[in-house]
Amino acid sequence: LSQSAQRTVAELLDGGAPLLVEQRVALRRELAAVVARSPFGQGAAWPLVETVQSEGICVQVLAPAPDASEQLREQAQNMALRIADELGVVGVLAVELFETDDGLVINELAMRPHNSAHWTQEGARTSQFEQHVRAVLDYPLGSTGLTAPAVVMGNVLGAPTEPKMGVDERLHHMFARFPHAKAHLYGKSERPGRKIGHVNVLGEDMAAIRREAELAAHFLAHGEWADGHPVH
Repeated sequence: LSQSAQRTVAELLDGGAPLLVEQRVALRRELAAVVARSPFGQGAAWPLVETVQSEGICVQVLAPAPDASEQLREQAQNMALRIADELGVVGVLAVELFETDDGLVINELAMRPHNSAHWTQEGARTSQFEQHVRAVLDYPLGSTGLTAPAVVMGNVLGAPTEPKMGVDERLHHMFARFPHAKAHLYGKSERPGRKIGHVNVLGEDMAAIRREAELAAHFLAHGEWADGHPVH
């Protein structure tokens, strides 16, 4: 803990405040296994994804999770399907995971369409939103296969200062440079660090589309290119 955090903890303890202490997990990376379950008990799992974090906020989701073994992918998907079944989940369930040297550790459960599966809007045969409706209505669940070898979702996070150009103009320039990118904006007011939308990019090369998603999301948030590309 930082010195300021230690002082805060000491003050809380001196004041008699109850505290919940969690063990620090030595993790390699964060993953997410997203599944859906119908009342009839049918289950479907999307490919395991990696969620890339920066300062405690998810900035990108990589589908499928790079360098994940078949054993790891199956373990994560089966774990999520088992949790959904034992809890009687109806709809979408996101299981956030830590990958550690000792295996997978569950971080959080979200019984709803989730940010870690926004990539499915263009990147999967059935999006998490359509699948959620199918499950709630007890319709047969749709295919969860990828529509491209690699898919990246980039979160659009509010900039520290208000952009000089409006959202429509930012979209115009972003689409001009990356016409294949798909943007989804939430209509929220913009403030620093707030998730105001996301961008999905599909392609063959994960490294290339990660860079495109990063640049597109940054421009939609800031109104300027992170790589110095001129705005005409």
